[in-house]
Amino acid sequence: MQLDPSLTLQTVAGLIGAEFSGSPDFLITGLNEIHMVQPGDLTFVDHPKYYDKALHSKATTIIINKEVSCPDGKALIFHEDPFGAYVTLVKKFRPFEKAVAAISPSAKIGEGTVIQPNAFVGNHVVIGRNCIIHSNVSIYDHVVIGDNVIIHSGSVIGADAYYFQRKPAGYRKFESCGRVVISDNVEIGALCAIDIGVSGDTFVGKGTKFDNHVQVGHDSYIGSNCLIGSHCAIAGVTRIEDDVILWGKVAINKDLVIGKGAIILATSAVDKNLEGGKTYFGVPADDARKKWRELAALRQLPAILNAANLSGIEQQ
Repeated sequence: MQLDPSLTLQTVAGLIGAEFSGSPDFLITGLNEIHMVQPGDLTFVDHPKYYDKALHSKATTIIINKEVSCPDGKALIFHEDPFGAYVTLVKKFRPFEKAVAAISPSAKIGEGTVIQPNAFVGNHVVIGRNCIIHSNVSIYDHVVIGDNVIIHSGSVIGADAYYFQRKPAGYRKFESCGRVVISDNVEIGALCAIDIGVSGDTFVGKGTKFDNHVQVGHDSYIGSNCLIGSHCAIAGVTRIEDDVILWGKVAINKDLVIGKGAIILATSAVDKNLEGGKTYFGVPADDARKKWRELAALRQLPAILNAANLSGIEQQ
């Protein structure tokens, strides 16, 4: 999330009651979790395993729970609970805004767009021209939708990320402050859910088409001209490049990349990056021809075992 206007290190540290290392006038231009950081961003780290990753990331301000040397060109904020401090800042700069109407007065809706009865359009939403938003669609705050987009009944665009920190006392919610961005000529089927970015964008590229019952996790990127079959589940921070086809009930784990033009056949589950231009199948998904050969060999196993048993009896 970008801060407008930018804030100084001293100001931000003061908001969370923390000490800092760096120039008091050092500028912070955005809030981002570690997967999405850019120069000018503030992020946080609260586990020694990830100190180096955070300190050497693109982020230029880091909230940390240990006093360490400040890397060149960066600033540090020292806080005993970096996660809680970060969430406090998110809530301050992106507070929950209750709705005052089914279509928010702050929403910008393009010429020729039709919004059917009982749809909900939240605060600061932007919808382009010649779209059709069917009944019972819910579009949460800060969603951006391009031109000629169709969203079918019951779909939810922009719900919070499924992102929690586990503690002995229970789970703490990682508050979302990102967006969903849907490009031109996209069609979203009925009863789909596209979650908002935790701090960046969940993105759907031009011309991509979703069947019904598709789930897209936070901060995922789906390229142009993809086909996503029904009941597909795409976990957060996944990158699906252009021209990919996912047939029904494909499940994709988090933080993966599916290369351009890949085809993943129905009921497959993906647990690693997949090269583009190939067809995949299975659990876990692998080259489809290889999987089919394995299945053919597996079908022969009972006969092989039976023959081995008979041979053993004859030898006795």
